[in-house]
Amino acid sequence: MQEFVVDTAFGRLAGLRNGRIGAPKVLALHGWLDNAASFVPLAPWFEGYDLVAPDLPGHGASAHLPAAAEYTLVTAARAALSVADALGWDRFHLLGHSLGGATSSVLAAALPQRIDKLLLVEALGSLSEPEERVATRLREAFAGQAALAGKQLRVFDDIATAVRVRMAANDLSERVARLLVERGVAPAQGAQRQGYVWRSDPRLTLTAALRMSEAQMRALIGAIECPTCMVWADPAQAYMPDALRRERAGLLARGEMHVLAGTHHLHMEQPGPIGERFREFLAG
Repeated sequence: MQEFVVDTAFGRLAGLRNGRIGAPKVLALHGWLDNAASFVPLAPWFEGYDLVAPDLPGHGASAHLPAAAEYTLVTAARAALSVADALGWDRFHLLGHSLGGATSSVLAAALPQRIDKLLLVEALGSLSEPEERVATRLREAFAGQAALAGKQLRVFDDIATAVRVRMAANDLSERVARLLVERGVAPAQGAQRQGYVWRSDPRLTLTAALRMSEAQMRALIGAIECPTCMVWADPAQAYMPDALRRERAGLLARGEMHVLAGTHHLHMEQPGPIGERFREFLAG
């Protein structure tokens, strides 16, 4: 996959593209604090497609949002759409992992006339919470924003150290962590700061100011019209228990669900079984 950049209303967005221009189109959206390299392991199963994996705003090599802007699912969906628009795409398939899958869910519900098929890894909709949490969440978000001001980025002596940190944080193999880290770090700036820092926007780690209720999330999922193929990891993540993901899957008009033994990044750790399922689904 090769580097590409497009200029959008969200700033300059970078990413990776497999160069199959003219083939059926797939827009691939990565997870939270990941980047376009998330789809490098899956790329061989999309040889017959124009696979485009942007770094979402604030991630990888893409621009950070202005200080006055908020990182929300709707903003991420609009930014992803701006990439498709910049490439001149009218209709396309969506592929998303985790946050990218939640973003893809929003896009598929909002623009059914433009999305052909939806491929999801460890996602369907996003996290939800009871309405009673609204005020508490707002207070946490405002407090976090204030605490972030002036905070120094952690500096890693070398890339190997950053790789070990990422391995521990997300239960990743060295090979997978290195893919994400090499795209996700930059040399530290300043004479007294030798080493590497994460180049993702620190604001991405803040508590989201608003979150949908489960009823709202189910209404969004029910509005997805395109055929949808989901792959989930076993065991399930604590924040998305198996019963909940099956209930959500049942809301889809045309959905199929697969569960494979693995971790949250199973599309990177074991791309073969997932790639085969997705290729068959797209061909069907």
